Parts: sequence; structure tokens; C-alpha cells
Amino acid sequence: MHKLWEATYKEFLLLKRDFGGLIILFIMPLVLVITITLIQESTSQHIFTSKIPVLVIDNDSNELSKSIISNLEQDKLLKVVREIDGELIDEKMANNLVLQGEYKLAIVIPEGLTENLNSKVSQNVGKILEQFEIDQDAEIGEKNIQAQQIKLYFDPILQTSFRNAIKNGIDNMVSKIETQSVYQVFEEELEIDKNTFESTEFINFVEINPQKNNVEIKPNSVQHNVPAWTLFAIFFIIVPLSINIVKEKNQGTFVRLKTNPISYKTILGGKVIVYLIVCLVQFILMLLVGLYLFPYMGLPNFEINGDYFLLFLVAIFSGLSAIGIGILIGTIAETHEQAAPFGATLVVILAAVGGVWIPVFAMPKIMQLFAKISPMNWGLNCFYDVIIRDNSFLEILPELLLLGIFFVVMIAIAIYYDKEKNRV
Repeated sequence: MHKLWEATYKEFLLLKRDFGGLIILFIMPLVLVITITLIQESTSQHIFTSKIPVLVIDNDSNELSKSIISNLEQDKLLKVVREIDGELIDEKMANNLVLQGEYKLAIVIPEGLTENLNSKVSQNVGKILEQFEIDQDAEIGEKNIQAQQIKLYFDPILQTSFRNAIKNGIDNMVSKIETQSVYQVFEEELEIDKNTFESTEFINFVEINPQKNNVEIKPNSVQHNVPAWTLFAIFFIIVPLSINIVKEKNQGTFVRLKTNPISYKTILGGKVIVYLIVCLVQFILMLLVGLYLFPYMGLPNFEINGDYFLLFLVAIFSGLSAIGIGILIGTIAETHEQAAPFGATLVVILAAVGGVWIPVFAMPKIMQLFAKISPMNWGLNCFYDVIIRDNSFLEILPELLLLGIFFVVMIAIAIYYDKEKNRV
């Protein structure tokens, strides 16, 4: 035990000497979580409070196109622009403006849209009425009416998710107008009072947030960002830890230590204790920022539904898994140039695969399989289970065990590699 304490004290002194690096370990994660959360929150607020200018070219100039434009003007997210400097916009001008990025979207309504839709609806209604042998004032002939296309010009740099959202919105709006046209033709053909058919939506969607212990669970951006970037900061401990081990090997410190009656396991034990304390300090600082600083910055409150003890438990096991990787990289690497870039790149890969940047369910199937074996994904799920879902110890135990086993495996490989390398 005395040897372990001495090894721990040695690691503390080494870490203390690099005071600038120690400050970076604590300050940079705080800057990161504050920056990311502010950007996400301000972006979200901007989307819902400001309107996006949309170019609209109406080549139909009839009832249906007017209805489409009216619906677009009532949309909370879109602002209809039909002319620039008093000049009506044509399709060629719209194409150039969108291509240059001055406008994100242009909508071109085709010529004859209203006429062709009315003809198609009348044709279909007429066929239905004929089946019921209902007399009609005029025979509706069989016409080959081509399907109409509303053209959407998107800025090339616009994300696919935004494009799909716009297309779905316009598609729903046009479908509603088509349905109203069908009702209108039925009323005319059957010579009944207008508005006989109720055209209001019968089926609506209502969002219900799940409840646990009669408490509604509705997470905000802070509840997602704080655990995600806390985990990212914890795993970045891989870089200084691996560099520290490489530096000791290159400076001959390891050789001098091994001449003393102390095992490699004890040396690693000192590193584990010191760097685990660093991870917990990082975790506490991020927690305090979320709880006390974010509300003063106008961000949502960091609400923790679960037990604080379980949170610290998750932080400990996540820190151990990160330390295990750092020790293995430091043991195998021979130079700083090997340890530093590999460790930093590995952290970024683990974050990407683990769901810190992109939700796992949105990834391709092959990446979802990799996510299941990512320690960062285990830790992130654990954090979410405690903070948002208020899960118990037994419910998060499987992922804690995975993190613990991962740490043991990494340390075992490092010890075995060191033993084989130094075998005489």
C-alpha cells in the first residue's frame, strides 16, 4: 500500500509540474460544452423565431396556385418573396439566386396546375358517380392528363434533413388542397350545399412525453450536451496520459523505477488513481456549469432526474475505461508522435461512433454495430439513463460492468505487452 501511495504521489508531482497542461484539461472541456450548447440553443431559437425567405414563381396564376401561396405565407418558418426590386422573379433568376446561396429555396408552380387538377378530379369523380348510375349534366370524356410537378430549387449546401422537412411540408399542404378540390367537385356534381362535406382534419398528431413516477420526461438541449461533452472531456484524458507514459520511457524514468522493488502494476495503479481524480474533477466542473452557470446565460436548466451518486458512479467507470485506453496506447507507443495523434484521433472516432455527435439510430447499420462495442456509447447511455430516465443502479449495472471489464482488459493487455517486451 505504501508503494502504491508513493507511485500516486509521483504521478501527482509530474502532473503538477505541467500546470498549463493541467489548466487546459479543466478549462477546455468547459469552453467546449458552453460553446456547443450556446450554438445549438441559439440555432434552435433562430429557426423558430425567424422566417426563411423563399422565392415563389407562380406560372399558374389561378385558384390552386393562389391557395398554395396563401398557405406558404401563413407558415411560421417561411417568408414568400415574389419580386425583387419591383421585378417579378422568373425561373432562371431563381435558379441563379439559389445557386449563389442568396436564397435557400425557390418554388416554381407550373403553368396550368389549377386547370389540370380540376380536370383530373372531375374525371375521377365522374367515374365514381357513373358507378352509382347518378345522372350528370355532361359526360366527362377520358383525357390523358399528365401529372403536374412543383419544382423545388434548393441551395446546394443545404442539409438533407432540411430539404426533406420542406418537401414533406409542401407535400402535405398540396395533398390537403387536392382533397378540398375533390370535396368541391362532389358538391357541384351532386348539386348540394357548399361545405356539406367537413374538410377539417379528422386525424391529428399529439405529442405525449413518457412519464415515470408521474413525472413527465421531456429532455432539453442542456441535458443532452452536458453528459455528452463531459464524456468527451473524460476520454480526452487518453492523450496526456499516453504522452506521460511515453515521456517516462524515453527519459529513462521507467528503467530507474524498475530497478526498485516495485511492480509495473503498482506504477500503473498510481497513474490510474491520479488520472481518475482528474476525470472526476472535470466531471464536477461540467456539472457545476450546467447547474449554476447555464441558467444565468439564458440556457435551459440542467435538470437531473436521477441520483447524484449514480452519476458519480458512471463518471468513475467511464474514467476508468478512458484511462485503460490511455495506458495501453502509452505502453505500446514509442514516441510522442505516435501517442498524441493516435490518441486524439481515437477519441474523435469513439465520440463519432459512440453517439456524442450523431444519434446512433441515425447511423448506417454497420456503424450502429460498432456503436454497441464503443465504451463511449456505454458511458453516454449510462448518463442518459440516470439524468433523463431516472433509472436505478440495477438498470445501469450491465453498462457499468461493460465499462469495468473494458478497463480490466486494457490494463491486462498493457501489462502483458510490457512483460513480453522486457522479457530477457
